[in-house]
Amino acid sequence: MNYRNLTKFLIFSLSISFISNFVKGENLEEVYELALKNDSLLKAAEASYRAGKENKVQGRAGLLPTLSVSGSTNWNEYRVLDQIIDQYNSNNYSGRLSQPIFRMDKWFQFKRGKSLTESAEAEFAYQQQETMIRVASAYFNVLNSIDSLNAARAEEKAIGRQKDLAKKRFEVGLAAITEVQETQAAYDLTVVSRISREAQLDSAREALTSIVGKEITLLSPLQENFEISMPDPLDRDSWVMLGLKNNLQLKSAKFQRDAAKHSARASTSNHLPQIDIVGRVTKSTSKQGKFGGFIQNPLFGIEQDTRQYAIQFNLPIYAGGSISSARRQAFANYDRAKEQTIYTERSTIRDIRSNHFGVQTQVANVTARKQALASAESALEATQVGYEVGSRNTVDLLDSQKRLFQAQRDYASSRYEYIIAMLRLKASVGSLNPGDLISISNRMD
Repeated sequence: MNYRNLTKFLIFSLSISFISNFVKGENLEEVYELALKNDSLLKAAEASYRAGKENKVQGRAGLLPTLSVSGSTNWNEYRVLDQIIDQYNSNNYSGRLSQPIFRMDKWFQFKRGKSLTESAEAEFAYQQQETMIRVASAYFNVLNSIDSLNAARAEEKAIGRQKDLAKKRFEVGLAAITEVQETQAAYDLTVVSRISREAQLDSAREALTSIVGKEITLLSPLQENFEISMPDPLDRDSWVMLGLKNNLQLKSAKFQRDAAKHSARASTSNHLPQIDIVGRVTKSTSKQGKFGGFIQNPLFGIEQDTRQYAIQFNLPIYAGGSISSARRQAFANYDRAKEQTIYTERSTIRDIRSNHFGVQTQVANVTARKQALASAESALEATQVGYEVGSRNTVDLLDSQKRLFQAQRDYASSRYEYIIAMLRLKASVGSLNPGDLISISNRMD
Protein backbone atom coordinates (compact mmCIF):
# COMPACT_ATOMS: atom_id res chain seq x y z
CA MET A 1 0.00 0.00 0.00
CA ASN A 2 1.56 3.32 -1.08
CA TYR A 3 0.93 6.60 0.69
CA ARG A 4 -1.70 7.72 -1.81
CA ASN A 5 -3.73 4.61 -1.12
CA LEU A 6 -3.08 5.08 2.58
CA THR A 7 -4.59 8.55 2.41
CA LYS A 8 -7.68 7.22 0.68
CA PHE A 9 -7.94 4.52 3.31
CA LEU A 10 -7.64 7.09 6.09
CA ILE A 11 -10.42 9.27 4.70
CA PHE A 12 -12.60 6.22 4.11
CA SER A 13 -11.97 5.00 7.66
CA LEU A 14 -12.85 8.42 8.96
CA SER A 15 -16.16 8.47 7.13
CA ILE A 16 -17.20 4.94 7.93
CA SER A 17 -16.27 5.25 11.60
CA PHE A 18 -19.18 7.59 12.25
CA ILE A 19 -21.77 5.14 11.01
CA SER A 20 -20.26 1.75 11.75
CA ASN A 21 -21.34 1.68 15.38
CA PHE A 22 -24.82 3.04 14.82
CA VAL A 23 -27.26 0.21 14.52
CA LYS A 24 -30.87 1.30 14.95
CA GLY A 25 -31.07 2.61 18.51
CA GLU A 26 -33.34 4.64 20.74
CA ASN A 27 -33.96 8.16 19.53
CA LEU A 28 -34.21 11.34 21.57
CA GLU A 29 -37.98 11.12 21.98
CA GLU A 30 -37.78 7.59 23.38
CA VAL A 31 -35.02 8.53 25.80
CA TYR A 32 -37.01 11.57 26.95
CA GLU A 33 -40.04 9.37 27.67
CA LEU A 34 -37.82 7.21 29.86
CA ALA A 35 -36.66 10.32 31.71
CA LEU A 36 -40.27 11.35 32.37
CA LYS A 37 -40.76 8.02 34.17
CA ASN A 38 -37.46 7.74 35.99
CA ASP A 39 -35.72 11.10 36.44
CA SER A 40 -35.49 11.82 40.16
CA LEU A 41 -35.06 15.59 39.75
CA LEU A 42 -38.24 15.82 37.70
CA LYS A 43 -40.14 13.69 40.22
CA ALA A 44 -38.92 15.93 43.03
CA ALA A 45 -40.08 18.98 41.07
CA GLU A 46 -43.47 17.35 40.56
CA ALA A 47 -43.78 16.68 44.29
CA SER A 48 -42.90 20.31 45.00
CA TYR A 49 -45.58 21.36 42.53
CA ARG A 50 -48.20 19.18 44.22
CA ALA A 51 -47.27 20.74 47.54
CA GLY A 52 -47.43 24.23 46.05
CA LYS A 53 -50.96 23.64 44.72
CA GLU A 54 -52.23 23.26 48.27
CA ASN A 55 -51.43 26.90 49.07
CA LYS A 56 -54.53 27.99 47.15
CA VAL A 57 -56.72 25.44 48.94
CA GLN A 58 -55.41 26.46 52.34
CA GLY A 59 -55.84 30.15 51.59
CA ARG A 60 -59.44 29.65 50.43
CA ALA A 61 -60.23 27.69 53.59
CA GLY A 62 -59.85 30.87 55.66
CA LEU A 63 -62.89 32.37 53.91
CA LEU A 64 -65.14 29.35 54.29
CA PRO A 65 -67.22 28.22 57.27
CA THR A 66 -65.63 25.99 59.87
CA LEU A 67 -67.59 23.28 61.62
CA SER A 68 -66.38 21.25 64.57
CA VAL A 69 -67.93 18.78 66.96
CA SER A 70 -66.70 17.49 70.29
CA GLY A 71 -67.93 15.13 72.94
CA SER A 72 -66.96 13.46 76.20
CA THR A 73 -68.17 10.74 78.53
CA ASN A 74 -67.33 10.86 82.21
CA TRP A 75 -67.72 8.27 84.94
CA ASN A 76 -68.09 9.74 88.43
CA GLU A 77 -67.93 8.35 91.94
CA TYR A 78 -68.68 10.10 95.25
CA ARG A 79 -66.97 8.52 98.24
CA VAL A 80 -67.14 9.22 101.98
CA LEU A 81 -64.69 7.30 104.16
CA ASP A 82 -64.03 4.97 101.26
CA GLN A 83 -67.71 4.26 100.96
CA ILE A 84 -69.40 4.84 97.59
CA ILE A 85 -72.26 7.21 98.23
CA ASP A 86 -73.19 7.75 94.61
CA GLN A 87 -71.89 6.90 91.16
CA TYR A 88 -73.13 8.00 87.79
CA ASN A 89 -72.01 8.89 84.24
CA SER A 90 -72.39 12.13 82.35
CA ASN A 91 -72.13 12.93 78.61
CA ASN A 92 -71.38 16.17 76.86
CA TYR A 93 -71.77 16.91 73.14
CA SER A 94 -71.23 20.18 71.33
CA GLY A 95 -71.07 21.55 67.81
CA ARG A 96 -69.63 24.88 66.66
CA LEU A 97 -70.09 26.69 63.34
CA SER A 98 -68.13 29.82 62.46
CA GLN A 99 -68.32 31.99 59.35
CA PRO A 100 -65.94 34.93 58.75
CA ILE A 101 -67.84 38.11 57.84
CA PHE A 102 -65.15 40.79 57.81
CA ARG A 103 -61.65 39.30 57.76
CA MET A 104 -59.37 41.19 55.43
CA ASP A 105 -56.40 39.17 56.69
CA LYS A 106 -58.08 35.97 55.49
CA TRP A 107 -58.88 37.54 52.11
CA PHE A 108 -55.27 38.53 51.47
CA GLN A 109 -54.07 35.15 52.70
CA PHE A 110 -56.33 33.60 50.06
CA LYS A 111 -54.82 35.80 47.35
CA ARG A 112 -51.35 34.94 48.64
CA GLY A 113 -52.11 31.22 48.40
CA LYS A 114 -53.39 31.65 44.86
CA SER A 115 -50.20 33.46 43.80
CA LEU A 116 -48.01 30.79 45.41
CA THR A 117 -49.89 28.07 43.52
CA GLU A 118 -49.40 29.93 40.24
CA SER A 119 -45.72 30.33 41.07
CA ALA A 120 -45.46 26.58 41.71
CA GLU A 121 -47.08 25.88 38.33
CA ALA A 122 -44.61 28.14 36.51
CA GLU A 123 -41.66 26.65 38.41
CA PHE A 124 -42.72 23.09 37.55
CA ALA A 125 -43.10 24.02 33.88
CA TYR A 126 -39.59 25.47 34.02
CA GLN A 127 -38.25 22.25 35.56
CA GLN A 128 -39.91 20.28 32.75
CA GLN A 129 -38.05 22.43 30.21
CA GLU A 130 -34.81 21.92 32.13
CA THR A 131 -35.40 18.18 31.97
CA MET A 132 -35.69 18.37 28.19
CA ILE A 133 -32.39 20.23 27.99
CA ARG A 134 -30.66 17.87 30.44
CA VAL A 135 -31.84 14.84 28.47
CA ALA A 136 -30.84 16.35 25.11
CA SER A 137 -27.45 17.48 26.46
CA ALA A 138 -26.71 14.04 27.92
CA TYR A 139 -27.96 12.32 24.75
CA PHE A 140 -25.82 14.37 22.39
CA ASN A 141 -22.86 14.21 24.73
CA VAL A 142 -22.97 10.44 24.31
CA LEU A 143 -23.20 10.79 20.53
CA ASN A 144 -20.34 13.27 20.55
CA SER A 145 -18.26 10.91 22.67
CA ILE A 146 -19.03 8.05 20.27
CA ASP A 147 -17.98 10.21 17.32
CA SER A 148 -14.76 11.18 19.08
CA LEU A 149 -13.98 7.59 20.00
CA ASN A 150 -14.66 6.35 16.48
CA ALA A 151 -12.40 9.05 15.09
CA ALA A 152 -9.70 8.13 17.59
CA ARG A 153 -9.96 4.46 16.63
CA ALA A 154 -9.83 5.29 12.93
CA GLU A 155 -6.84 7.55 13.53
CA GLU A 156 -5.08 4.86 15.54
CA LYS A 157 -5.70 2.32 12.80
CA ALA A 158 -4.58 4.66 10.03
CA ILE A 159 -1.44 5.82 11.84
CA GLY A 160 -0.73 2.19 12.72
CA ARG A 161 -0.75 1.29 9.04
CA GLN A 162 1.50 4.23 8.32
CA LYS A 163 3.86 3.09 11.08
CA ASP A 164 4.02 -0.40 9.61
CA LEU A 165 4.65 1.05 6.15
CA ALA A 166 7.46 3.24 7.49
CA LYS A 167 9.12 0.18 9.05
CA LYS A 168 8.95 -1.67 5.75
CA ARG A 169 10.42 1.33 3.92
CA PHE A 170 13.20 1.51 6.49
CA GLU A 171 13.95 -2.19 6.14
CA VAL A 172 14.44 -1.83 2.38
CA GLY A 173 16.42 1.37 2.72
CA LEU A 174 13.79 3.77 1.41
CA ALA A 175 13.31 5.66 4.69
CA ALA A 176 15.43 6.89 7.59
CA ILE A 177 15.05 5.65 11.14
CA THR A 178 13.63 9.04 12.07
CA GLU A 179 10.59 8.31 9.94
CA VAL A 180 9.99 5.12 11.91
CA GLN A 181 10.44 6.96 15.20
CA GLU A 182 8.11 9.78 14.20
CA THR A 183 5.34 7.44 13.10
CA GLN A 184 5.82 5.36 16.25
CA ALA A 185 5.49 8.44 18.43
CA ALA A 186 2.41 9.53 16.52
CA TYR A 187 0.90 6.08 16.91
CA ASP A 188 1.56 6.02 20.66
CA LEU A 189 -0.24 9.34 21.00
CA THR A 190 -3.26 7.97 19.14
CA VAL A 191 -3.40 5.08 21.59
CA VAL A 192 -3.43 7.54 24.49
CA SER A 193 -6.14 9.56 22.74
CA ARG A 194 -8.27 6.49 22.14
CA ILE A 195 -8.05 5.42 25.79
CA SER A 196 -9.05 8.92 26.88
CA ARG A 197 -12.01 8.91 24.49
CA GLU A 198 -13.16 5.57 25.87
CA ALA A 199 -13.19 7.02 29.37
CA GLN A 200 -15.13 10.05 28.16
CA LEU A 201 -17.72 7.81 26.55
CA ASP A 202 -18.15 5.79 29.73
CA SER A 203 -18.65 8.99 31.70
CA ALA A 204 -21.18 10.32 29.16
CA ARG A 205 -23.15 7.08 29.25
CA GLU A 206 -23.24 7.15 33.05
CA ALA A 207 -24.57 10.71 33.00
CA LEU A 208 -27.39 9.68 30.66
CA THR A 209 -28.14 6.59 32.74
CA SER A 210 -28.48 8.69 35.90
CA ILE A 211 -31.26 10.67 34.20
CA VAL A 212 -33.25 7.94 32.49
CA GLY A 213 -32.74 5.26 35.14
CA LYS A 214 -31.41 2.54 32.83
CA GLU A 215 -28.41 1.90 30.62
CA ILE A 216 -28.94 2.61 26.95
CA THR A 217 -26.47 0.85 24.71
CA LEU A 218 -27.62 2.13 21.32
CA LEU A 219 -28.60 5.66 20.30
CA SER A 220 -29.85 6.94 16.98
CA PRO A 221 -27.48 9.46 15.32
CA LEU A 222 -28.41 12.63 13.50
CA GLN A 223 -29.02 12.44 9.81
CA GLU A 224 -26.13 13.81 7.80
CA ASN A 225 -28.46 16.33 6.13
CA PHE A 226 -29.80 17.59 9.48
CA GLU A 227 -30.96 21.15 8.79
CA ILE A 228 -29.05 23.97 10.42
CA SER A 229 -30.87 27.30 10.28
CA MET A 230 -30.87 30.73 11.86
CA PRO A 231 -33.38 31.50 14.62
CA ASP A 232 -36.77 32.65 13.40
CA PRO A 233 -37.42 35.54 13.80
CA LEU A 234 -33.87 36.72 13.25
CA ASP A 235 -34.47 39.96 15.15
CA ARG A 236 -33.09 39.59 18.69
CA ASP A 237 -35.44 42.12 20.25
CA SER A 238 -38.45 40.09 19.11
CA TRP A 239 -37.15 37.16 21.14
CA VAL A 240 -36.60 39.44 24.13
CA MET A 241 -40.19 40.70 23.98
CA LEU A 242 -41.45 37.13 23.76
CA GLY A 243 -39.33 36.10 26.72
CA LEU A 244 -40.54 38.97 28.91
CA LYS A 245 -44.06 37.63 28.44
CA ASN A 246 -43.46 33.90 28.67
CA ASN A 247 -40.19 33.14 30.47
CA LEU A 248 -41.19 30.69 33.19
CA GLN A 249 -38.64 31.73 35.79
CA LEU A 250 -39.73 35.34 35.37
CA LYS A 251 -43.38 34.31 35.73
CA SER A 252 -42.55 32.41 38.91
CA ALA A 253 -40.68 35.42 40.32
CA LYS A 254 -43.62 37.72 39.57
CA PHE A 255 -46.05 35.38 41.31
CA GLN A 256 -43.69 35.18 44.29
CA ARG A 257 -43.65 39.00 44.34
CA ASP A 258 -47.47 39.11 44.28
CA ALA A 259 -47.62 36.56 47.10
CA ALA A 260 -45.28 38.71 49.19
CA LYS A 261 -47.44 41.76 48.47
CA HIS A 262 -50.61 39.97 49.62
CA SER A 263 -48.80 38.72 52.71
CA ALA A 264 -47.78 42.31 53.53
CA ARG A 265 -51.36 43.54 53.09
CA ALA A 266 -52.59 40.69 55.26
CA SER A 267 -50.22 41.77 58.03
CA THR A 268 -51.53 45.33 57.75
CA SER A 269 -55.08 43.99 58.06
CA ASN A 270 -54.25 42.56 61.48
CA HIS A 271 -54.86 46.08 62.84
CA LEU A 272 -58.44 46.02 61.49
CA PRO A 273 -61.56 44.67 63.22
CA GLN A 274 -62.35 40.98 62.79
CA ILE A 275 -65.99 39.96 62.63
CA ASP A 276 -67.30 36.39 62.60
CA ILE A 277 -70.72 34.77 62.98
CA VAL A 278 -70.54 31.97 65.51
CA GLY A 279 -73.16 29.38 66.40
CA ARG A 280 -72.84 26.72 69.08
CA VAL A 281 -75.05 23.87 70.21
CA THR A 282 -74.31 21.99 73.43
CA LYS A 283 -76.11 18.99 74.95
CA SER A 284 -75.26 17.38 78.27
CA THR A 285 -76.81 14.50 80.21
CA SER A 286 -76.11 13.37 83.74
CA LYS A 287 -77.47 10.22 85.37
CA GLN A 288 -76.67 11.40 88.86
CA GLY A 289 -78.66 9.51 91.46
CA LYS A 290 -79.06 6.31 89.52
CA PHE A 291 -77.64 4.35 92.45
CA GLY A 292 -78.86 6.69 95.13
CA GLY A 293 -80.21 10.14 95.30
CA PHE A 294 -82.79 11.97 93.27
CA ILE A 295 -83.35 11.08 89.58
CA GLN A 296 -85.17 13.67 87.53
CA ASN A 297 -85.55 11.35 84.56
CA PRO A 298 -85.53 7.64 85.33
CA LEU A 299 -84.16 6.86 81.82
CA PHE A 300 -81.80 9.68 80.99
CA GLY A 301 -81.16 11.56 84.19
CA ILE A 302 -80.63 15.29 84.02
CA GLU A 303 -80.59 16.75 80.48
CA GLN A 304 -79.51 20.18 79.37
CA ASP A 305 -79.52 21.76 75.88
CA THR A 306 -77.81 25.06 75.09
CA ARG A 307 -77.89 27.02 71.83
CA GLN A 308 -75.78 30.11 71.27
CA TYR A 309 -75.66 32.47 68.30
CA ALA A 310 -73.32 35.42 68.21
CA ILE A 311 -71.62 38.01 66.08
CA GLN A 312 -68.09 37.93 67.35
CA PHE A 313 -66.06 41.14 67.21
CA ASN A 314 -62.35 41.44 67.81
CA LEU A 315 -60.10 44.50 67.51
CA PRO A 316 -56.41 44.20 68.44
CA ILE A 317 -55.30 47.12 70.60
CA TYR A 318 -51.92 46.15 71.91
CA ALA A 319 -49.97 42.91 71.49
CA GLY A 320 -46.54 43.91 72.73
CA GLY A 321 -45.55 45.28 69.31
CA SER A 322 -45.74 41.88 67.57
CA ILE A 323 -48.37 42.99 65.04
CA SER A 324 -46.38 46.04 63.96
CA SER A 325 -43.19 44.00 63.85
CA ALA A 326 -44.84 41.34 61.69
CA ARG A 327 -46.09 44.07 59.34
CA ARG A 328 -42.60 45.58 58.95
CA GLN A 329 -41.15 42.13 58.36
CA ALA A 330 -43.76 41.33 55.70
CA PHE A 331 -43.11 44.57 53.82
CA ALA A 332 -39.36 43.96 53.96
CA ASN A 333 -39.97 40.54 52.40
CA TYR A 334 -42.10 42.24 49.76
CA ASP A 335 -39.27 44.65 48.95
CA ARG A 336 -36.91 41.70 48.62
CA ALA A 337 -39.33 39.92 46.26
CA LYS A 338 -39.63 43.05 44.10
CA GLU A 339 -35.88 43.37 43.77
CA GLN A 340 -35.56 39.67 43.02
CA THR A 341 -38.10 40.06 40.23
CA ILE A 342 -36.15 42.96 38.75
CA TYR A 343 -32.98 40.86 38.88
CA THR A 344 -34.74 37.91 37.23
CA GLU A 345 -36.09 40.14 34.49
CA ARG A 346 -32.64 41.55 33.73
CA SER A 347 -31.15 38.06 33.80
CA THR A 348 -33.85 36.86 31.42
CA ILE A 349 -33.04 39.61 28.93
CA ARG A 350 -29.34 38.83 29.22
CA ASP A 351 -29.87 35.09 28.74
CA ILE A 352 -32.16 35.56 25.73
CA ARG A 353 -29.70 37.85 24.01
CA SER A 354 -26.82 35.52 24.81
CA ASN A 355 -28.70 32.42 23.65
CA HIS A 356 -29.84 34.15 20.46
CA PHE A 357 -26.28 35.16 19.67
CA GLY A 358 -25.17 31.63 20.58
CA VAL A 359 -27.48 30.09 17.99
CA GLN A 360 -26.23 32.47 15.32
CA THR A 361 -22.66 31.66 16.30
CA GLN A 362 -23.28 27.93 16.14
CA VAL A 363 -24.88 28.19 12.70
CA ALA A 364 -21.77 29.96 11.46
CA ASN A 365 -19.61 27.48 13.34
CA VAL A 366 -21.26 24.45 11.72
CA THR A 367 -20.79 26.00 8.29
CA ALA A 368 -17.17 26.83 8.99
CA ARG A 369 -16.42 23.40 10.48
CA LYS A 370 -17.92 21.66 7.48
CA GLN A 371 -15.75 23.73 5.18
CA ALA A 372 -12.73 23.10 7.41
CA LEU A 373 -13.34 19.37 7.11
CA ALA A 374 -13.38 19.57 3.34
CA SER A 375 -10.23 21.70 3.42
CA ALA A 376 -8.51 19.20 5.72
CA GLU A 377 -9.27 16.38 3.33
CA SER A 378 -7.87 18.38 0.42
CA ALA A 379 -4.85 19.42 2.48
CA LEU A 380 -4.09 15.80 3.35
CA GLU A 381 -4.19 14.80 -0.30
CA ALA A 382 -1.93 17.71 -1.21
CA THR A 383 0.48 16.84 1.58
CA GLN A 384 0.53 13.26 0.36
CA VAL A 385 1.50 14.39 -3.12
CA GLY A 386 4.19 16.64 -1.67
CA TYR A 387 5.52 13.80 0.44
CA GLU A 388 5.81 11.53 -2.60
CA VAL A 389 7.83 14.12 -4.55
CA GLY A 390 9.97 14.97 -1.54
CA SER A 391 8.71 18.49 -0.76
CA ARG A 392 6.94 17.36 2.43
CA ASN A 393 8.25 15.19 5.24
CA THR A 394 6.70 12.65 7.59
CA VAL A 395 5.89 15.25 10.23
CA ASP A 396 3.91 17.26 7.69
CA LEU A 397 1.96 14.17 6.71
CA LEU A 398 1.21 13.22 10.31
CA ASP A 399 0.08 16.76 11.09
CA SER A 400 -2.26 16.74 8.09
CA GLN A 401 -3.78 13.48 9.21
CA LYS A 402 -4.23 14.78 12.76
CA ARG A 403 -5.91 17.94 11.49
CA LEU A 404 -8.30 15.87 9.39
CA PHE A 405 -9.46 13.79 12.32
CA GLN A 406 -9.74 16.87 14.53
CA ALA A 407 -11.78 18.63 11.83
CA GLN A 408 -14.20 15.71 11.76
CA ARG A 409 -14.61 15.76 15.52
CA ASP A 410 -15.11 19.52 15.52
CA TYR A 411 -17.75 19.30 12.80
CA ALA A 412 -19.71 16.60 14.59
CA SER A 413 -19.50 18.47 17.89
CA SER A 414 -20.65 21.76 16.33
CA ARG A 415 -23.93 20.18 15.16
CA TYR A 416 -24.73 18.98 18.66
CA GLU A 417 -23.82 22.34 20.15
CA TYR A 418 -26.16 24.03 17.67
CA ILE A 419 -29.10 21.87 18.78
CA ILE A 420 -28.51 22.55 22.48
CA ALA A 421 -28.13 26.28 21.78
CA MET A 422 -31.47 26.33 19.96
CA LEU A 423 -33.18 24.42 22.78
CA ARG A 424 -31.80 26.87 25.35
CA LEU A 425 -33.01 29.82 23.30
CA LYS A 426 -36.52 28.39 23.16
CA ALA A 427 -36.45 27.64 26.88
CA SER A 428 -35.38 31.19 27.69
CA VAL A 429 -38.53 32.53 26.01
CA GLY A 430 -40.77 29.83 27.49
CA SER A 431 -41.60 28.15 24.18
CA LEU A 432 -39.65 24.88 24.54
CA ASN A 433 -41.95 21.85 24.55
CA PRO A 434 -41.75 18.08 23.91
CA GLY A 435 -42.68 18.69 20.28
CA ASP A 436 -39.22 20.18 19.75
CA LEU A 437 -37.59 16.93 20.86
CA ILE A 438 -39.96 14.95 18.66
CA SER A 439 -39.01 17.13 15.69
CA ILE A 440 -35.32 16.39 16.31
CA SER A 441 -36.05 12.67 16.69
CA ASN A 442 -37.77 12.62 13.31
CA ARG A 443 -34.46 13.71 11.77
CA MET A 444 -32.47 10.83 13.23
CA ASP A 445 -31.42 7.66 11.49
